[in-house]
Amino acid sequence: MSSPVFTASAASPALYEERTALDLIGEAMGSGADVAAVPVDRVCEDFFSLGSGLAGEIVQRFANYGIRLVIVGDISRYLAGSQALRDFVREANRGRQVWFAATPDELAERLR
Repeated sequence: MSSPVFTASAASPALYEERTALDLIGEAMGSGADVAAVPVDRVCEDFFSLGSGLAGEIVQRFANYGIRLVIVGDISRYLAGSQALRDFVREANRGRQVWFAATPDELAERLR
């Protein structure tokens, strides 16, 4: 059985700080979802720079509220420049709290 998914739209807050993470969490919870799918174009570049600490703050906030965060889209340009990010994505995709999916279909397959 798949989990209910909230998909952030162009009107949803962009993920660029802890406050906007809370806004997205609220939208996800309000829709009854336990998965929040956020298109990569709604995520600020600092999220992909692990040294900024933003990814950790945002992922922790989603974990605190029991909402799985999924970044959906092509992140290859970020991966190309960072071994640390490649390692983070690989480990995240092995877990249950944060995933990176190239397409909505890939996310749907993972949730089956």
